[in-house]
Amino acid sequence: MTRILTIVVLAVAAVSISVWAQGRRGAAPPAPPAPLETGASQADVDKALIAAPAALRNQATVIKWKSDFTYDTLRKGTNGLVCYDRSGFPLQPAFAVQCTSLGNLAREAQNLKAEASGDRAKSEAMLKAMEQDGTRAKPEFGSIWYHVSGPDRDHPSPHEVTIAVPGATQASLGLPDQRRENGAWIMNAGTSTAHIMIPGR
Repeated sequence: MTRILTIVVLAVAAVSISVWAQGRRGAAPPAPPAPLETGASQADVDKALIAAPAALRNQATVIKWKSDFTYDTLRKGTNGLVCYDRSGFPLQPAFAVQCTSLGNLAREAQNLKAEASGDRAKSEAMLKAMEQDGTRAKPEFGSIWYHVSGPDRDHPSPHEVTIAVPGATQASLGLPDQRRENGAWIMNAGTSTAHIMIPGR
């Protein structure tokens, strides 16, 4: 029951955090932005941070992925959130930025490596094989993924927010594992990819 309540709270927070952060009154001003690493581009940092909730933006870490699926750090943050640009990567839209927990970077590196072929079927087969042989990196349970993408920066789709619940099922969380429009549900239940989908995001 405690875990179910925790996830419900996280789901509500994911939906409302941006509005809450920008609309609350009388709150202390946010801490100033963390400094950039030597040689980092402010434009690159600003682009990646488009996916971040306003309340978390200034102290989020920002990285830049390299072709070998390692990364350079553009800015070191303090709040555990990391943001990066995936625009134009194989199987990604022309504009795509994402933020998640620092603990999920190993999984994201696997995602990018699998997608590098540019073939959706091959990518999914590679990730499925990792899932089956136990080499798939698991996301942090309860961590949030923030996605913004679209044909270009000026025409993004609605912000997408998902909550990682690796291994979760309908039985373990009490949430349905089929799509519904009037409430949260679990996608890919029972796998390391299991995550809570939030309608309208």
